[in-house]
Amino acid sequence: MKKKVCMIVPSFSAKGGIATVVSGYRGTELEKQYDIKYIESYCDGSKVKKICKAIEAYFSFLKEMIINKPDLVHIHSSFGGSFYRKLPFVYIANIFNVPVINHIHGSEIANLYINASKQKKRLVENCFDRCEYLVVLSEEWKKNLQVVKTNTSKIVIENYSTIHKECLKRKNHQDKIILFLGFITELKGVFDIPDIAKKIIEHNSNVKFVLAGSGEIEKLQAIIEKKGISQYFSFPGWIKKEEKEKLLQEADIFFLPSYTEGMPMSILEAMGYGLPIVTTNVGGIPQLVENGKNGYMIDPGKIDDFAKVILELIGNDELSYCMGKESIEKAYEKYSLEKHLEKVCKLYEKVLEE
Repeated sequence: MKKKVCMIVPSFSAKGGIATVVSGYRGTELEKQYDIKYIESYCDGSKVKKICKAIEAYFSFLKEMIINKPDLVHIHSSFGGSFYRKLPFVYIANIFNVPVINHIHGSEIANLYINASKQKKRLVENCFDRCEYLVVLSEEWKKNLQVVKTNTSKIVIENYSTIHKECLKRKNHQDKIILFLGFITELKGVFDIPDIAKKIIEHNSNVKFVLAGSGEIEKLQAIIEKKGISQYFSFPGWIKKEEKEKLLQEADIFFLPSYTEGMPMSILEAMGYGLPIVTTNVGGIPQLVENGKNGYMIDPGKIDDFAKVILELIGNDELSYCMGKESIEKAYEKYSLEKHLEKVCKLYEKVLEE
């Protein structure tokens, strides 16, 4: 008889990397080996809608604990609102003596813990102490979490990439497409992009920046318009899976100039489509990108350096193709969905044996 796992997830249609990760679990080996019950605790929309979704999830979880009696609870969390929303699940699981795996996807938790009040620090410590394992996305992130006073074991399970070898090809676009996927916010480095783009356009105007995502779009568009380069930009908004796949197939370069990250699903997705990556050396990114091999890592905010490497890639199709080839090979060898699920299954076995 299969062991029962209750997994706390965002809505499968929600925006963000966590929803992308857990959506990939459905119909896989994980579901063949374990009886997985998904409880959606978050959705996009108004505050009222989000609160109602969370309350509904708490009642569904309590019912699950009483009636179906799961053997294990796997919580996908981040920090900020996500952390506090997930606290009741940890406490309820503890009441029923069910082990908890807390799978942390965010990258801000260490900083927020350091700067938090004593009361909030104790809350984080108490929550972590009640978990059997903390899953983190990178070795770097594991080191960062050492600041939190907890004896709970930490294990690294990297995010994964889906491989599309058929998309690896030399592209003959007149205008090179530079793609960004993610939230349009300051932490993602998007407000550096207008200055970077202007420097690139001064040397090579055959470019198109596609910035797909939701957030501070109007603010960014106003900056771009002021610089007189609006014709080089496209803002498709937050896109569904099919639209995202189309953009990844068409793109020449993937660009993520973030100031902070965990292990971005957007980079892993781009690697799976054979794209060279231009990004920053923060969080778990150095595990994904090898400078000069499958892309370039630049210090956050270094406008001239970003412009230089992007100009190099758009001016050298062979270099761009070779880096894309390295991306897809690295994704296949180290970050396939199969390898990710194998690690998850092994962790489940370990917890259930203890």
